Amino acid sequence: MPLDREALGRGCGGDVATADQLCRRELDRFRAALGEGRPIIVGCTQEAPLFTEVAEEAGAGDRVAFANVREAAGWSDEARAAGPKMAALLAAAGEAMPSVPLVTLESEGVALVYGRDETAIEVGRRLAAHLDVTVLITRPQAVPAPRATEFPVLQGTVKTAKGHLGAFELRIDDYALPSPSSRAHLAFGPSRDGATSTCDLVIDVSGGTPLFPAHELRSGYLRADPRDPAAIERLIFEASHLVGTFDKPRFIRFDEGLCAHSRSRITGCTRCLDLCPTGAISPAGEHVAIDPMVCAGCGSCAAACPTGAAAYALPPVDALMGRLRTLMRAYRAAGGEHGVVLFHDAAHGEPLIDALARFGAGLPANVMPVQVNEITQVGPETIAALFAYGATGVRLLSRHSPKHDLSGLERTVSLSNTILSQLGYGTGVVGLVETDDPDALRAALDRAPAGIPSPAPASFLGLGAKRGVLETAFRELHRAAPAPVDVVALAAGAPFGGLDINVDGCTLCLSCVSACPTNALSDNPDRPMLRFTESQCVQCGLCAATCPERVITLKPGLDFVAWNEPRRVVKEEEPFHCVQCAKAFGVKSTIDRVVAKLADKHWMFSGASGQSRVQVLMMCDDCRVEAVLDQSFDPHGMPPRPLPRTADDARVEAVGKDGLN
Repeated sequence: MPLDREALGRGCGGDVATADQLCRRELDRFRAALGEGRPIIVGCTQEAPLFTEVAEEAGAGDRVAFANVREAAGWSDEARAAGPKMAALLAAAGEAMPSVPLVTLESEGVALVYGRDETAIEVGRRLAAHLDVTVLITRPQAVPAPRATEFPVLQGTVKTAKGHLGAFELRIDDYALPSPSSRAHLAFGPSRDGATSTCDLVIDVSGGTPLFPAHELRSGYLRADPRDPAAIERLIFEASHLVGTFDKPRFIRFDEGLCAHSRSRITGCTRCLDLCPTGAISPAGEHVAIDPMVCAGCGSCAAACPTGAAAYALPPVDALMGRLRTLMRAYRAAGGEHGVVLFHDAAHGEPLIDALARFGAGLPANVMPVQVNEITQVGPETIAALFAYGATGVRLLSRHSPKHDLSGLERTVSLSNTILSQLGYGTGVVGLVETDDPDALRAALDRAPAGIPSPAPASFLGLGAKRGVLETAFRELHRAAPAPVDVVALAAGAPFGGLDINVDGCTLCLSCVSACPTNALSDNPDRPMLRFTESQCVQCGLCAATCPERVITLKPGLDFVAWNEPRRVVKEEEPFHCVQCAKAFGVKSTIDRVVAKLADKHWMFSGASGQSRVQVLMMCDDCRVEAVLDQSFDPHGMPPRPLPRTADDARVEAVGKDGLN
């Protein structure tokens, strides 16, 4: 593996000293470096256990980070040009990642084995020594009766299921107990519907439809084809170890105050609900709720959330942005050109890159792999920031048969390509690579369209909450663009855009302001006014759905001029001044219109007494209340209605006309 000392020095800073066997005969050099008290980045992951052990012995375990510069860069047919990439990978590894919040799942080993034949009973028998087992057989036919009742064997069909490891709840129909006199085959007594079962584990060997969406991601739900003996063995082994306390990451940080799901029972944004594969997200009034116990961590909700209410925590977007910033700055400083970032996960991407390096051509010298928890967590703000930092391409490596639904990520890729192409960064510069073949990965990277680098790359820090990071990233993307334009047209459903408002039809009722979850629409407490801040609009549609006049239309797009403007006044009118105290209130045109419509045209505002009531319409809230109380004005006290006419009334009138008594 060739080492470009000059490139490493330019990218990482300072003088570079090389070693031949730092993990063996030169290990004392590593110990000496530990003694200096500074953070250390080790460019070897193969010997990470050894270096970690030595560092912990020296009490410096928290000061050591690792970067793989061999499989990611040095073992490649382009290794001699990979010096800038090595420098970038080493520098990026020095960016500390914050600790991940955890949630705890507890299982006492209460297990329900769900099947259709003797396979379920055999699984229960194998697990009975480790778990508290109950077997539930759906629509049993000729199931041999066990010689001894080691655990309950029941009849029933699961109709609904919810929960997670340690807290499952199932609704069971056709529930029945076995007859103790069953002879050759199990016989069951009378059945009933609506039984309920609670358990810690659900072990499904029924061969039917899975009980949960994205079932392979549901903690505590184990499923295997009853016709596959190897799968059954794996299931038994895994289930036997699911007793105790287990920690899992709290993948999503959620701020319900930022959620744009609904207002006043009107539904707005449903992006996260549409994407969640496990059903961990559900409506909860004006916002959604995310069950961290069910969440599998795909991150699609966070990537799609336009307000930042849902933000990924493994790592947070600002921490990931800091690592990418360091990566691209070091790459450019070391002399690297046309840098491409390859996002991948640990379970699939790392072994694939390793195999390509060991048995194939390795990664191209300009392709820098960046490991994330899930590629579906990558949102438009991350991609925008990378191109602003100087990248010319982004690729996301997935399995041929993805673990998570990629529809959300595909929308992110499409949106990013639309924006980047119109800003001059190139066409198709963001893409998915779906393969399990190392050589196919290299071929896809070699065929990837070459992007156009920014002539003046940005160096901003992506700090703060997700929405703020997103706004900064897109502003910097526009500033650094090779061919910037002021407006980028986007398709319907994009999370950016403005509003077309029919000003003539707007009555300044400000219903839209009360519905807007991001304060993109705002009023002025001093006078009738509607204002709009385009950079804060997430195109949730709540304003359009709430507007009683139906004068608001969504206009998806990126208007960078509007993004950089202060709040724009959409409509402004003169206020009406209270005829009693002269305080400004309401909209003059609206009050005038109401008075003109009601005066002398409605019993309440007709005649002499009606004139004083007209004056009440022209008073502020305080004066109106006072006037109503002083006048003992009852708005429901309409004049008495005339009694209905009868036939006798008509005869009396006729007699009167004839002059008869």
